[in-house]
Parts: sequence; C-alpha cells; structure tokens
Amino acid sequence: MSYTPIVPLSGYAGWAFLNRTMDKQKAAFVASADLQSTETYFRDKIGTIKSAEDLVSDRRLLGVALGAFGLDDDINNRYFIRKVLEEGTLDADSLGNKLTDKRYLALSKAFGFGDYSIPRTVLSDFPDEILQNYEEHQFEIAIGNSDETLRMALTVQRELPELAGKSTSENTKWYSIIGSKTLSAAIQTALGLPASVSSLDVDQQVTIYRQKADAVFGASDPAQFTDADKLDKLVKLYLLRGELTAVRSQSSQSIALQLLQDHGAGRSISLLL
Repeated sequence: MSYTPIVPLSGYAGWAFLNRTMDKQKAAFVASADLQSTETYFRDKIGTIKSAEDLVSDRRLLGVALGAFGLDDDINNRYFIRKVLEEGTLDADSLGNKLTDKRYLALSKAFGFGDYSIPRTVLSDFPDEILQNYEEHQFEIAIGNSDETLRMALTVQRELPELAGKSTSENTKWYSIIGSKTLSAAIQTALGLPASVSSLDVDQQVTIYRQKADAVFGASDPAQFTDADKLDKLVKLYLLRGELTAVRSQSSQSIALQLLQDHGAGRSISLLL
C-alpha cells in the first residue's frame, strides 16, 4: 500500500499544517510498502547497470532515475533520455547542456554514462544519493495530487536555495529560474507579475524580475534566497497572492453565473407575460 499525505487545508493555512506534520508524514510515505519495494529493487539492480542502454531497458529502474529529477513524464521517451545520458555533460554541445531545462543535465551528470569510462552507478553511495532525491520528488507529487499549489511551494523551498547559492552571475540565476516552469510560475505570483511576462524576450523578463525583486525584497539578486527568512517570505507571498487570485476568480465566476441566472429568469417571466 502507498501512503496518501493529509492536506486538510489549502493556501497558507495548509502550508503551515504541512510544515508542522512534515516529518511524520514524509516518514510514513517513505515507509509505505510500494515505495520500499521500488527502492529495494533499485538498490539490488543499479550496480549492474553499466550503460545508458542498460538503464532505459529496465523500466522500473528508469522510473526511479527519472523520478529523482522530477522527470517522471519522460518514462516513455527512452530514445531521448538515452541520448541525453550518452552525450554526458563535459561537451558544451551535448544535448543536456543545450536543453533549457537543466534537470536533464543534472540527470546525465548524476549517472555519468557519457562522462566517465566507469559510470557512477557502481559507487557504493550512489543508491542513497538517487533514492533521497526520488523520495523528495515523489512526496511532492503525492502532495500535488491533493493540492498542486502546496506541491509548487515545496519545490520552491527545495530548489531555489540550491540555485541561489551557485557561484554564477545574477543574470544566469534568473535565466535558470525562467527556464524552470515551477520556479518561474511561483515567483511570478509572489512578485505580483502577470503570466504574460513569460511571452516576453528573456532579457526583458530578467529586467522585470530584477526590478520587481528589488522592490519587494530589497535586492535583485536571487542569491538572497539562500537566506531562510527571505525564502519564507517568498513562499508566503506566493501562497497568499495565489489565494487572493483564486478568490477573485471564484467571485467573478459567481457574479457571471448570477447574471446569467437572472437573465434566464427574466426571459422566463417575459414569456409568461
């Protein structure tokens, strides 16, 4: 059996509840029979995998590999994943380096098929490394099945500090954020930006993100989100502004429905007269 996380509330109240119960809920999720069976299989088999072809040929192992990097939806794209893995990360022209979504680059780097004569799958601590990531992502997916907004908040809390702490330029960090569907959507909401920002030229987007971040947080560099207080503020703004947008949308829909009902009632009365 699998454990379904309990999310009785939405928005910021749901986030507060989830954080209070996180350790117990995650422990119960990881201990579930389905997840333990999958992890046992991965531990037993991954050391025998010596090539990208070996990995993509075993659907169960591939599911864990992709799931550890949030790429679950690519389970049927075996040729594409094999190419990403085989080309590695050392060549700037490799597929993983060219793709905007850097999860593929992280996947390729983690397994090392295209970078080393002996892949990282044979390392003694490799299963623990992958399975820790797998558990994190699968727990987030389970939360998302109940509340997608809270799943996104968890993803921001996990991914943004790591990205923000990299020794890259401010602009490069913003490019990475823009390239992440989850991070860009959450930060747009937190900063009060419309979704239409995504349709602009990427350099224009960076300028807007920087200006808005400076106005809201007092600094334009994403490096500030390595600070726990700044990160908490960002997540709180994302959840609260998301709630406000949802309430406004529901209110608009209710008004439109009432107008339609009133119009229909008026027509009925006129017909009776």
